[in-house]
Amino acid sequence: MRFTIQREELFKPLQQTVGAVERRQTMAILGNVLLKSESGKLWLTTTDLEIELVSSCTPDSIDGDSSVTVPARKLFDICRSLPEETEIEFKTEGERALVRSGRSRFSLTTLPAQDYPALDSFVSQAEFTLPKMQLKGLLSHTAFAMAQQDVRYYLNGLLLEVTAEQVTTVATDGHRLAIARLDTALGSGEYSVIVPRKAVTELARLISEDEGEVTVRLGSNNIELSFDGLRFTSKLIDGRFPDYQRVVPAGNDKLVLIGREVLRQALQRASILSNEKYRGVRLALRQNLMQIEAHNPEQEEAEVELEIEYAGEEMDIGFNLTYLLDVINTVSGETLQLEFKDSSSSVLVSDPAEPGASYVIMPMRL
Repeated sequence: MRFTIQREELFKPLQQTVGAVERRQTMAILGNVLLKSESGKLWLTTTDLEIELVSSCTPDSIDGDSSVTVPARKLFDICRSLPEETEIEFKTEGERALVRSGRSRFSLTTLPAQDYPALDSFVSQAEFTLPKMQLKGLLSHTAFAMAQQDVRYYLNGLLLEVTAEQVTTVATDGHRLAIARLDTALGSGEYSVIVPRKAVTELARLISEDEGEVTVRLGSNNIELSFDGLRFTSKLIDGRFPDYQRVVPAGNDKLVLIGREVLRQALQRASILSNEKYRGVRLALRQNLMQIEAHNPEQEEAEVELEIEYAGEEMDIGFNLTYLLDVINTVSGETLQLEFKDSSSSVLVSDPAEPGASYVIMPMRL
């Protein structure tokens, strides 16, 4: 293989695809990127056997159709380190790949392209298109609530529900729940899939907030998304997501309206003296007043008072303050609405400026 290309032309697809490469691999070839020249284009593919990223670029010159694999992160770091608007020459010699640019020269090891693994062939059962900003919004409003390495493997991902009129994303780790809905006309059919955590995290990184659309294709075992010249494929989690509708509290009659930034700063002040392990805070609701209390094993205490809009009966309730802060950092409106029932029931948090998103946080005993 031999080609010459402008640095920026190669850097973008490398940047798009390098996220699938694990730093520790069970197979050496999974640390490589597959370079494949075909009809004057260069295709780049990376995979960890769970997700696969495919992007392409157009070299200034390229010799024939061929393929090879080289260390992905090393090639990316080389490309990133080179000056802008420089030309890169790439060629293979035996089991080495030579990369030249200006007075810099790099020699990389290669592995045979025919040994590079591929995901199972994808058969689309449903397809729809969304603006990139809307899909990114759905992910950003819910992804933070996904579980990490939970034995209930179906919680280590994001539920994607699609109906003819709505797209919904849901995530929970058993202690909190995040739901985001988007009303949009997609046609017919109803589908429900669980997208793995790594795929969701990588998508959130890759999808930019500019104009453009994402084409989503759903299969029986995989999901495929195409945007910005990138094809993103991920295996799906085979499991049954909990009935999240049953978790959303109904009949919470105690309503609190509070400034988002005011609450965030108050929680951060109280967190200084909170228990570093359990991160618990007590919210004491009084007439138009909220007291936030925290303490730690050293018998140190913090108390912060806030003026709020509240006319219900007095109530004390404990929460993990990290869960509260995660919601506050996710929403963008100036005011938060908190709906309570009693000290042992979960709270429903929403942002009046974003009616499509809601959050449920379980209380904790302090």
